[in-house]
Amino acid sequence: MVITRATEYAIRTIIYLAQQPRNEVVLKKDICRTQGVTPAFLTKILQPLIKNGIVSSQRGVGGGFLLAKDPAQITLLDIFQSQEGDLKLNHCLIDSEFCARDAFCAAHEVWEEGQQELSKVLLRYSVADIVLRQKKKLKALDKN
Repeated sequence: MVITRATEYAIRTIIYLAQQPRNEVVLKKDICRTQGVTPAFLTKILQPLIKNGIVSSQRGVGGGFLLAKDPAQITLLDIFQSQEGDLKLNHCLIDSEFCARDAFCAAHEVWEEGQQELSKVLLRYSVADIVLRQKKKLKALDKN
């Protein structure tokens, strides 16, 4: 499984917004410039984040985007689900009628366990955790 580019950019955008002063509106052009994303793609990425209450938008002069929640309350799973829906490792976990082998397929149980574990990991890490990890990594690089 590989996350989509939209999810990758959504995570990067949320981390960037979390690094800004609390309640400060960030211009779309600044997000695009710092994250290397086109305005059209950023709009596509932000729409589900706004819909799910992760990001707020302000229109008009001085408008832009900011986090709607504290970074400690936003998990990587929240961002993933806003972009891709529920985490599903295999089609048989989406639709029980997809595969007639579910009743006896041992691999089905493995997909289910893997999906549950990945969900737990993504749920365990908040955006605040990721921002802190990034600061530590950058500090370590500065020492070298």
